[in-house]
Amino acid sequence: MKNIFAFIALCFPLLISRVEGAETEDTRPNIVLILADDLGVNDLHCYGREEHRTPHLDALAKQGLRYTSAYCGLSICSASRASLLTGKSAARLHLTSFLPGRADNPSQRVLNARIHSALPPEERTIAEELQRAGYRTGMFGKWHLGGKESSPKEQGFEVVAELPAKGKLDEETGDKNEYLITRRAAEFIATKSDQPYFCYIPHHSPHIKLEATEEAKRQNSEAFNSLYAASIESLDRSVGKLLDAIHRQPSERETIILFTSDNGGLHVRELHEEPMTHNTPFRAGKGYLYEGGVRIPLIIASTKQSIAPNRVSNAPASLIDLMPTFLKLAGVNVGQTLGPLDGIDLSSHWFENREPSLDRPFFWNFPHYTNQGSRPAAAIRKGKWKGILQYEDNSFELYDLEKDIGEESDLSASMPDKARELRAELDQWLDSVGGQRCAPNPEFDPKQYDAIYGQFDSSRLRANASAKQIGQDWKVWRERMDQASKGRKPILKTPQGAVTLFANQAVPHGMKLRYEPELHKNVLGYWTEVDDWAHWDLNIPVDGTYEIEVQCGCGSGNGGSQVALSIGDQSFDWVVPDTGHYQNMVYLTVGKANLSAGTARLEVRPKTKSKIAVMDIRKIVLRPIPEEGR
Repeated sequence: MKNIFAFIALCFPLLISRVEGAETEDTRPNIVLILADDLGVNDLHCYGREEHRTPHLDALAKQGLRYTSAYCGLSICSASRASLLTGKSAARLHLTSFLPGRADNPSQRVLNARIHSALPPEERTIAEELQRAGYRTGMFGKWHLGGKESSPKEQGFEVVAELPAKGKLDEETGDKNEYLITRRAAEFIATKSDQPYFCYIPHHSPHIKLEATEEAKRQNSEAFNSLYAASIESLDRSVGKLLDAIHRQPSERETIILFTSDNGGLHVRELHEEPMTHNTPFRAGKGYLYEGGVRIPLIIASTKQSIAPNRVSNAPASLIDLMPTFLKLAGVNVGQTLGPLDGIDLSSHWFENREPSLDRPFFWNFPHYTNQGSRPAAAIRKGKWKGILQYEDNSFELYDLEKDIGEESDLSASMPDKARELRAELDQWLDSVGGQRCAPNPEFDPKQYDAIYGQFDSSRLRANASAKQIGQDWKVWRERMDQASKGRKPILKTPQGAVTLFANQAVPHGMKLRYEPELHKNVLGYWTEVDDWAHWDLNIPVDGTYEIEVQCGCGSGNGGSQVALSIGDQSFDWVVPDTGHYQNMVYLTVGKANLSAGTARLEVRPKTKSKIAVMDIRKIVLRPIPEEGR
């Protein structure tokens, strides 16, 4: 499927930024994106962690712009990476946890939402768009978004080195292969070419499990966790090696360098007997929607100093903003990407110092339990206000981040109007992106729940003691967490036997309905006639019950059409939601069908047309439901 789209892309001329004619010099910048793994917002010396030694990253921050209120797409690895690379909310992608996901168990009050087993291959990444615009693209390090059609090669990266997390603890590799990753990236950067490049370097550091030499730990003995501090120092050293490699190149082309992290720091005991870090003054860490989980370091600098040095910005920004910003720098029409992006272009802030709106809303949906002790939730930040919706009991917390950055005082009871306002905006956003909620857990055991979540609240774990003491205090909690999930396997959205029907496989009927092949569309569209309909011929692999999911979009003000989907003698009606744009796709579960193995025909027919057009459809998935439940 993706190869077909790639062939279509070759039929279009390359987009050249800042170029009026063929003889104009291509001045588009190189882009280097360095991603740390589980690095907390305050884990760098330049962010206030005085006992951590990060001279190279500190120097990079002085050379450019350092954000103090930067956010990840979601506070867990795979979800954040998917969001970063597509410019879309993880909620929209239905990839809201780490891969391969977490299993349900009786200690959990509600069920985890099912996630895709990989980055949906039809999505278009930064690398794919930049490659189409004439960039060389390379990825070196940790992918964590699936293989086959979702692999880096299939997602736009020409040169790929997926290196393992385990090094030899020497100067050639480092603990987490940080030096080897950097060396491969430096080789890519040094390749002679007239093309600009995009170099994506997702490190494994400082994700657990960690190792360091005794000498490295001794040199970091004053840190909260000497092992973790040694890992960060080694990561910083690898960044220094990369910066040296960039500056050694004689290119006249500007290079934009970014350093950030996929989510907040790990503040609880996990795989080690001591917690790795703390995120003081912020609450909680990785896996949580409190600030310690979603707030991250973000440093941006330029080899030509087009980004003014020594800048510190308190304006909120998000990793989902990187894709639209990179595309703007590359001269790519953001409107021609696959569906409207959820991020915004920050280039005027970077290069012209124009502050973005402080009242811009930021949203997260995390309908999952985690190994860090967090519970399913959704959140909104707007200006100084932060709201968190707890899926277990539908409660809503309200915090004033200007006065309470640690999110200690819930104001929802004393300011009910503000809480209702934020809750309504969050609910509206969840509906607009097809955000998943949580259903009750039929296996729920209150005693197991109380033993883990009632007796402990890891969101309020504070660094008011040594890492060793905290590790001892939370030993029982860790044992109970591990025991609750032992032997249980997650259920993903694309189990073996799932059938996917793409728009280009449909047989349209009627006057105007047709497949639209443009890369930013790839939909069954022009559904302006209520009598137009479509069918797919398919093969059901095995007998069973199948959940039917439609990925569709509808323009602003055009929602409300009634549609029927039928397969065999079973029919399911649904109302098309207003998604704000016809290519602004959401996932809708429209029903469950009992199907027999063999050939079948699926039909989609409108029953009413609300406004200008019914909808666009990108794909339909029939997903087998396991007989044994969760």
